[in-house]
Amino acid sequence: MVKVIASTLRKGNVVDIDGKLYVVLTADNIHPGKGTPVTQIDMRRISDGVKISERYRTTEQVERAHVEDRPHTFLYSDGEGFHFMNPDNYDQVAVHTDVVGDQAPYLQEGMQVMLKIHDGNGIAIELPQRVVLEVVETEPAMKGQTASSSYKPAVLSNGVRSAVPPHVSIGTRIVVMTADGSYVERAKD
Repeated sequence: MVKVIASTLRKGNVVDIDGKLYVVLTADNIHPGKGTPVTQIDMRRISDGVKISERYRTTEQVERAHVEDRPHTFLYSDGEGFHFMNPDNYDQVAVHTDVVGDQAPYLQEGMQVMLKIHDGNGIAIELPQRVVLEVVETEPAMKGQTASSSYKPAVLSNGVRSAVPPHVSIGTRIVVMTADGSYVERAKD
């Protein structure tokens, strides 16, 4: 175990609190006008999936668990969860639905992800920062709309709703951020 300062924790890190492992879901550093800065951390206990929220002073130390980051290829999902394969030795790992969470719509067959493994179990997943998706539903462009100021709602091929510039139409392939589904640019392909 390694002790780290609470303010350095990020999404996907694994911490040991009272002998139990937790994966960090969100970590926000809060700097109030008065008082001590704090780090608000939302975590999920790996053993049973219970979610908790803790607040630490930014200088407090937290024990970070030893976790291996290994590249894996996403294969498919079924009733057991999400299945990944290690490209080096072809071992397959099934990961519970709670581990993938709200990132599930962005998983695409054959996608390379970083799987965090502790004691042979997949406990957290790190997707690529950006993915290419197709716009399947959006409003037509309105005449006189300027591209810089307004965005219109769109539904992407994975079912996620996003906001896109007026020039984007149905069938356009775009690049979006996996963290929040926000539009980045048109795909270059």
